[in-house]
Amino acid sequence: MTTNTPYALLRAAGGADEQAVVDVLIEAFADDPLVHWLFREAGERGRLQSHFYRSLITHPAGEAYLAGRREGASVWLTLAAGQAPPEDPPDAPGAEPDPDPVFGASGARLRDLGRVLARRHPGREAHLYLPCMGVVGGRQGAGIGSAMLRHRLERADADGLAAYLEASSPRSRAFYTRHGFEDLGEPVRLADGPPLWPMWRRPRG
Repeated sequence: MTTNTPYALLRAAGGADEQAVVDVLIEAFADDPLVHWLFREAGERGRLQSHFYRSLITHPAGEAYLAGRREGASVWLTLAAGQAPPEDPPDAPGAEPDPDPVFGASGARLRDLGRVLARRHPGREAHLYLPCMGVVGGRQGAGIGSAMLRHRLERADADGLAAYLEASSPRSRAFYTRHGFEDLGEPVRLADGPPLWPMWRRPRG
């Protein structure tokens, strides 16, 4: 589906768009503090980001969107009550004992992050989960992120679904606050990494 907005053309991304979604997210999160904490080797960062984003795009509960001429992208997961998000810890029922070996030394940080976030992820009711949404550097501030967010949240409201995310910077936290998200408890604090802000948005009637 393609939607005309004052800011961008939004469309659901099919299989042929997978690389475009990955490319947008890599560029959008090039300076993100969490990405730098997870993937510390600058020369390997893009490759590892690519693998990480592909795992979200191809998740059975996932849906990806592109905005404009490859200016923005988002990945959403629709989770049933009690359904685990993909970053759940490796000791969760049915989970693999270790992260994908492609992540190498970053695997331990992914595992630690998964354990911490899984303890905070709300699981009592069905909800949308937004693991990543980004806009390329030259187009940030043009309203593309707001358009992408409104596009999916309008449908969530119609379906009566709440939405959850973890903001990875004060700037993104402020952005999501403007769109109806509220802090869900205290920030998540990693031992040597940046804080993350769990945020929750109730559906609007």
